[in-house]
Amino acid sequence: MIVLAVESSCDETSVSINKDGKVILSNIVLSQIDTHASFGGVVPEIASREHVKGISVVFEQALNQAGITAQDVDLVAVTKGPGLIGSLLVGINAAKAFAFAHNIPIVGVHHIAGHIYANQIESEMKFPLIALVVSGGHTELILMKEHYDFEKLGETQDDAVGEAYDKVARVLGLGYPGGPIIDKLAAEGEATYPMPHIKTEQLYDFSYSGLKSHVINMINRLRMKKEPINEKNLATSFQHAAVRHLIEKSRQAVDDYQAKMLIVAGGVAANKHLRSEVETHFKDVEVSVPPFKYCTDNAAMMGIAGYYYYQRFKKIDAMDMNGYSRLNLSE
Repeated sequence: MIVLAVESSCDETSVSINKDGKVILSNIVLSQIDTHASFGGVVPEIASREHVKGISVVFEQALNQAGITAQDVDLVAVTKGPGLIGSLLVGINAAKAFAFAHNIPIVGVHHIAGHIYANQIESEMKFPLIALVVSGGHTELILMKEHYDFEKLGETQDDAVGEAYDKVARVLGLGYPGGPIIDKLAAEGEATYPMPHIKTEQLYDFSYSGLKSHVINMINRLRMKKEPINEKNLATSFQHAAVRHLIEKSRQAVDDYQAKMLIVAGGVAANKHLRSEVETHFKDVEVSVPPFKYCTDNAAMMGIAGYYYYQRFKKIDAMDMNGYSRLNLSE
């Protein structure tokens, strides 16, 4: 089965083609990071316009790189949510137009399912498994007992971990996106600044608002007193506390559900300290973290998720399919 997939939920315009849910024939990603960097974050209106400008180009490049034509495509998969609604609609309408023009069935795919299935590209999922989903908008623990079976065990009660990274980086004046910058600085520092130990009411839930506020307040106090700030040590201190919270919750879930595998999904899966800590603390189970190129938003992961959705449910969507800024993983 040849699947053409489209991803445009935020600020990457991407089209990918895979074969049988495993072999990536092409994966074209047009990033808008430089466009939004001066604003310190993604501007939805600008993102939508950039998607419109680039969507036809990535379609053509993906087909050419894969060495196929539209007649070879068996299924179209497209991100239907969650995400920026304007951005989503550009990808959805382009995917529907392509599917309609060539009489190809289409399926809408949940963005987080795509991040989870990025792990299937170079690994083989073993059930039951725990998926730790970490990005700028999501911090969740998901239990999977089989393909395309998602049970949310816990989620952030306030800020997502990636959001906390970006806000701390912004207050320090380090630029956008903040996650990679802090990760790089932290590798050169020491954890010398005191950080709170994060606690939550529910066993598998997360919380980053308190840690974020603690760091920002610390920075403001030091600046008011005109005391020097060691950015490398502060980055290290913050990152150790942030990642420790992820590891502790994931360890609890893996033990409680006797998981055979832990997978890490989402943009923050590219964080080098997180990757190292996962390898250190989960030697008793198989661990899967996607290659760096599949951690951030891309259509390859959406195509893999679309393939497994279709294989399990044999359902297709109608041409009136819409996009959703918010969407439960079970929908």
